[in-house]
Amino acid sequence: MNNNTTEPRQLRKVSQKYTRQSQIAMVMHNLAKNKGAMAGLAIIVLLALVAIFADFLFDYEAEVAAVRLDRSLIAPCLQYPCGTDDLGRNILACIVHGARYSLSVGLIATLMGLIAGVFFGAIAGYYGGVLEDVIMRCNDILSSIPAILMGIVIVSAMGVSLPNLMLAIGITSVPQFVRITRASVLTVRNQEYIEALKATGLSEARIIGLHVLPNCLSPIIVQITLRIGSAVIAASSLSFLGLGVPAPAPEWGAMLSMGRQFIRTASYMTIFPGMAILITVLAFNLLGDGLRDALDPKLKK
Repeated sequence: MNNNTTEPRQLRKVSQKYTRQSQIAMVMHNLAKNKGAMAGLAIIVLLALVAIFADFLFDYEAEVAAVRLDRSLIAPCLQYPCGTDDLGRNILACIVHGARYSLSVGLIATLMGLIAGVFFGAIAGYYGGVLEDVIMRCNDILSSIPAILMGIVIVSAMGVSLPNLMLAIGITSVPQFVRITRASVLTVRNQEYIEALKATGLSEARIIGLHVLPNCLSPIIVQITLRIGSAVIAASSLSFLGLGVPAPAPEWGAMLSMGRQFIRTASYMTIFPGMAILITVLAFNLLGDGLRDALDPKLKK
């Protein structure tokens, strides 16, 4: 009897494993056909490598931290491809080291918003009723406040620091994840296999974590890539206002703020950091659009 009952379970597990592998292979195949998504992925990988190996590319103490007034405001040339700022710092070295701040803020802040948003969105979508009303009304209040204003209030109240910047941007990311998770859970919770799992006596926490959320991953994954780009913009905006990464860290938004007073005489001080922000956000948006097309069968051409 034991052998007869365990064999079908093992067969189901093996079939589920190969089904997941085939689905992942299909998504990767569809993603590889999207040239824009692959270009975005290549840029993101390049930016990640640049951020990881920034110390090997440029010496932080010599090129970024040191003040060299004897080489201030040098226009882009062979020695300094992006020029130097008013303090004599190599702008290219500042952009390379600044990638660490922008990418880390974007990733960690999005992860914070993801955890909180998926948790509350799954509860609201699965249980419904009064609990859903309370969560969604709080979410509506939070989403009605402009993200940049929310970030300014949080950072101003808690102080200017990198962790507070991540927390502020993470909080502004929660409403999007709550709405998307709730909408996805609503389409799954009434499926027949969920009712069958309830009949077996499986706990609701295991049903949500092991069976409901895995079937809601597609829109959440797309939202993650799009929110990282938005988080990079938000971090740069707060740093531009002096509420982001504290000086003298070479954050891209702070570099834009420093260069605006020289925008007529040394416009390259704002052009190159602005291009870094533009390319980074564009890469994540391209990857997000490609993932949306690859994960949603209805959008296949």
